[in-house]
Amino acid sequence: MTYESPAAQDARIDVSAVLGAVVTRLPRIVLVTLALLAAAFVAMLFMPRLYESSASILVEPRSNVYARSANEQAPTVTGNEAGVVSSQIELIKSRDTLLKVVDQLDLRSVPEFNGAGSGGFSPIAMISSILGRKSTPVSIDETVLDNLLSRLTVIQERDSRLISVLVRSTDPQRAADIANAVANAHVARRAQLSLSDTADASGWLLDEIERLRIAVNAAETKVANYKVDNDLFTGANNTSLSDQQLSTIAGQISSAQERRNQATSRATLIRSMLDRGQSIEGVPDVRNSVVIQNLSQEKARLQGEKAQKAATLLPSHPTMRAMTAQIGELDNQIAAEGRRVADALEAEAQIEVDMEASLQADLSRAKSTASTATQDGVTLDSLQREAKAQRDLLEAYLLRYNEAFSRTEANSALPDVRVVSLAAAALAPASPKTQLILLAVGIVAVAGQIGLIVFGELVSGRAIVPGAGRIEAAEEFEPTAFASVEPEVEDVWDVELPVEDRTIAGDGDLDADGATPGHEIVELLSMSEVPEETVIAELAAADHAPQGAVDAEPEQSRVVDAVRRKLPPVTAPRRSAETVAAPVARLTGLISKDDLASDLLLGRTHLVVLAAHFANADCDAMAEELVGDALARGLSVALVDASSGQITDEQGLSDLSSDTASFGDVVHKSADSSFAEVPWGRGRSIARHSSKPLTLVEALGDIYEVVVLKTGKIGFASTLPLFQSLGGRVILIAGAEDDLSAVNSTREELYGAGFGAIEIASIDSRVAA
Repeated sequence: MTYESPAAQDARIDVSAVLGAVVTRLPRIVLVTLALLAAAFVAMLFMPRLYESSASILVEPRSNVYARSANEQAPTVTGNEAGVVSSQIELIKSRDTLLKVVDQLDLRSVPEFNGAGSGGFSPIAMISSILGRKSTPVSIDETVLDNLLSRLTVIQERDSRLISVLVRSTDPQRAADIANAVANAHVARRAQLSLSDTADASGWLLDEIERLRIAVNAAETKVANYKVDNDLFTGANNTSLSDQQLSTIAGQISSAQERRNQATSRATLIRSMLDRGQSIEGVPDVRNSVVIQNLSQEKARLQGEKAQKAATLLPSHPTMRAMTAQIGELDNQIAAEGRRVADALEAEAQIEVDMEASLQADLSRAKSTASTATQDGVTLDSLQREAKAQRDLLEAYLLRYNEAFSRTEANSALPDVRVVSLAAAALAPASPKTQLILLAVGIVAVAGQIGLIVFGELVSGRAIVPGAGRIEAAEEFEPTAFASVEPEVEDVWDVELPVEDRTIAGDGDLDADGATPGHEIVELLSMSEVPEETVIAELAAADHAPQGAVDAEPEQSRVVDAVRRKLPPVTAPRRSAETVAAPVARLTGLISKDDLASDLLLGRTHLVVLAAHFANADCDAMAEELVGDALARGLSVALVDASSGQITDEQGLSDLSSDTASFGDVVHKSADSSFAEVPWGRGRSIARHSSKPLTLVEALGDIYEVVVLKTGKIGFASTLPLFQSLGGRVILIAGAEDDLSAVNSTREELYGAGFGAIEIASIDSRVAA
C-alpha cells in the first residue's frame, strides 16, 4: 500500500456529460414512455371493473351481568391480541364459513363465481393459467370457493382487535351482500360453537352428577354406621359425649379445689386473729353468724351504758366494774363462737377434699374412655372428610348443570365476536386504479431509461474525467501559513557521508514513472512561456535565498511553484545501483515540523512513521505537533501508539497483536473527540509475529487523511521493523542534544537493514538553534 502521492490525480464523474447524454436521448425516452403508457391503458381497458365493500368485526370477550352466574367473573382482555385476531381471520376464511355464504346467497348460480367467465378478460388470469399457477377445480363448490377466496380479503386493522372483511365483485351490491354475509356467518358460527360447547358440558355434568349421587350416599351411610358401631355420639356444638364429660368433670374438680382453698384460708385467718387477741367481728364468716350478731349487739348496749355511767361514776365503782365484767364475758363468748366458725370452715374444706378425690377418679375413667373414642374419631374424620368432598362436588356440579342447561335452552350464550359495521354498495370501482397504474408505469419507464443511459455512459468512460485531487484544493489556503522553514546558509552542518550514499541524481534517482526529476523539469520548461534561464534562477533563489526574501514576478513565481509540485518531496538520498567517489557531502539542514505539516495538507504525505534516535519523548512531541497542525487545518487524523509501553484501561495495539481484541475494539476517540487514536493497550508488549498491527494501520490509511504512527526509540524494543513494508514516510527524529553524526549513522544502519528512504527531522528547538 503506497501513501506517497506527489502529484495525485483523482477521477470524477462529469455531471454535464451525463446530463448531455440524457438530453440527447430525451426524444427516445418520451416515445418509449408514451408507448408503454398506451400499452398499459389498453391492457386496463380489458380488465373488469371491480367494486369493493367492507364489513368490520370486533373481537372481544362478551358478557352480560344479568345472564352471568353469581360466581362467574367478567371476562378480561388478554395481552395476546395478535394471536386471537389471527385465529379469527383463519376461521373467517375457512371452508365451512364460506360454504354457508355460498348457500345463503346462491353463488353457485352467479357466473362471476361459477367459472362461466362473465367477469371479463383478465391478462393476469391468462398469464397465471399459462404458467400453471392456478389448479383446475374438481367440482362446482371448489370453483365457487376458489373464486370467492380470490375476491375476499380479511385483514386486521393496525394495533386493534378489529377485523375488516373486504370483498370485490363486478356488482357493487353483490360485493356488499357477500361482505355482510361473511361477517354474519362468522358471528353465527362462533355463537353456535359456544352453544355446542355449553351443551356438551351439560351432558358431561349430568353424567357426573348421577355418579356423584351414588358416591355421596355410600359415603354418608358409611359414616353413620361407623358412629353407631363405635358409640361416637355427638352432643351440643358438634362435640362428642366423651369430650363433654371430660370437660364437665374437669370443671367440677376446679370448683371443688377453689371452695376448699377458700374454706381453709378463712379458717386459718380466724384462728390467727384469735391467737393474736384481735377482734374477729369484722371477718365476713364471723359476722354472718347469728349468735355472734346477738352477742355483738349486747356488747354494744353494755358499752353504751358504761359510757353513760362513766360520766357520773368512777371506774372503781361497783356498777362500772360489773359492766366491765359483763363486756369481758361477751368477748369470751364471741371468741368461742369464732372458734366454732373456724371449725365449721375446716370441716367444709375436708368435704371439698373428698369431693375432689371422687372427681379425680371419675376423670381417670373418662380419660380412658375418651382415648378410645379419639382413636376411633380419626377414622370417623376421614370418612366424614371423604363424604363432605363428594357432597361439595355434587353440589357444585348441580349448580353448574342448572346454569348451563338454562343457557342452552334460552340460547343466551354470547359469542366473542360481533359485527360493528355493515358493508354498503360502493359508488366507484376500486380496481383497476388507472391513474396510479399509469403514473407508476411512467415513472418506472423514465427512471429505467435514464438509469440505462447513465450506466452506459459510465461503462464507456465518456462520463469519467481526471480531477486535480487534493493538491488543487490545497491551493485555496493561504501559502504563508505553510511556508517551509529553510535553514540559513550558516546553519548547515558538515557531515561526511559514506561512499554508498553519494549518488548522482541525474543518473541514479528515478521517479515513479521511471524518468529522472531533471527530465520532468525540462518538460515543464518547454511547456512554459517563461525563459529557461529565468526559471533556473528562480529555483536557485528559492533554494538559497534567506528567509523572507521577496519573490520575483508573479508569473515566474507560478512556474516555480508548478515545478516544485512536480518535484518529489524532500527525501533522504536513495540507494543507487551506481555509485561514484565524490568529495565530502554537506548535510543541508533538517526537515522541520512545518515542512511535514505542509506535505500532509497538500497530500504529498499521508502516513508518517516516527522513530526516535534518543528517547520516546521526542516521538511524542513531534506526533503531538503534527496532529495539532492537521486538526487545525480540518484534516481527519488517526494517531497510533506503538512505542509508549504504557498500559491503558482501553484495549489497544498490544491486545490486537495477541488476538485478545478485534480491530473495532482498539480504535477509540481522543479525550476531546477530535481525532481517532489507537493506544498501547493492556498488554506488556506487541507480538512480533502478528500481522494485525500492520493491517490496522493500512486500514486507517484508507479511512483517515493523516495517520501518525509512533514506533519509539531505535533499538531492540523498537516496533519499526513491524511496519517496514508499510510504505509510509519514515522520519528519524533527532533530539535537541543529539549528535547529528550519530543520527546519520543510525540512518545508515537502517538502510543496511533494508529500509527505504529515511528523513531526519528535529524538534522545534533544534531547528530554531
